[in-house]
Amino acid sequence: MTAAATPAAPAKAASKTRRPWVVRSILPGFGLSMGITLAYLGAIVVLPLIALALRPWALGLSGVWRELASPRVAAAFRLSFGLSALAALLNAPLGLLIAWTLTRYRFLGRRILDALVDLPFALPTAVAGIALTAIYAPTGPLGRIAAHVGIKTAYSPLGIFIALVFIGLPFVVRALQPVLQDLDAEVEEAATTLGANAFQRAVRVILPALAPALVSGVSLAFARAVGEYGSVVFIAGNLPGKTEIAPLLIVIKLEQYDYAGAAAVGLAMVAVSFGSLVAINALQLWLARRGRA
Repeated sequence: MTAAATPAAPAKAASKTRRPWVVRSILPGFGLSMGITLAYLGAIVVLPLIALALRPWALGLSGVWRELASPRVAAAFRLSFGLSALAALLNAPLGLLIAWTLTRYRFLGRRILDALVDLPFALPTAVAGIALTAIYAPTGPLGRIAAHVGIKTAYSPLGIFIALVFIGLPFVVRALQPVLQDLDAEVEEAATTLGANAFQRAVRVILPALAPALVSGVSLAFARAVGEYGSVVFIAGNLPGKTEIAPLLIVIKLEQYDYAGAAAVGLAMVAVSFGSLVAINALQLWLARRGRA
């Protein structure tokens, strides 16, 4: 009888140590809080996404594929996602430099410069687009200088790129600043006493600690840039196949009462953006685990 009861003992112990679905807490109100959370996410996030996922199939599978494979839609996707990725990559070193300057140095006007970083957050997107167009248009101060050397800024992919860098930079800076403030200076001092030079300290001590936050800021900048409309539409020029972004194409289809086509383009953008964010978050988790190791 003892031999028969022995195999059941590990299974019984495993069932006792199994992680519960709800971790007990001394704070009351879990049921109400969870209910409100699920209702909010269902009404604001899940239901609109379900409606977006179902609407394009009124065209049928062949119709959805024909809509997404059209040259105009493909060009808008390449422009939106390509320039968003490039802008996010450029914002990585720029945001790191700005966050490092604001965190590690004390100088006159630092608080004003720190407040200016949040300006793209505070400005309405249409106002930002008009301001960028006024500056980088051929008659603007910076656009006139660029035109003298043969560079077209506004009404070109370069103008879109500038707008996406403008609206994405604060995400990288604000993601890095808290980590830089909490970074222990004693670790850098210890590396210095062990003979590490400035480059070695930056590559082997500082960057590994900043990598998860940097990836998080870049992913937020990329996600914002992909869906940006107001600050881009004024400076883009909106030429089909050349400077027409995907969000503008959705608006055009809606104005033409092509709701299924607009939903198909929107669903494709959601799918690509979601896949990109999953890959970026996986990279962020891998960097965080590597840093802890």
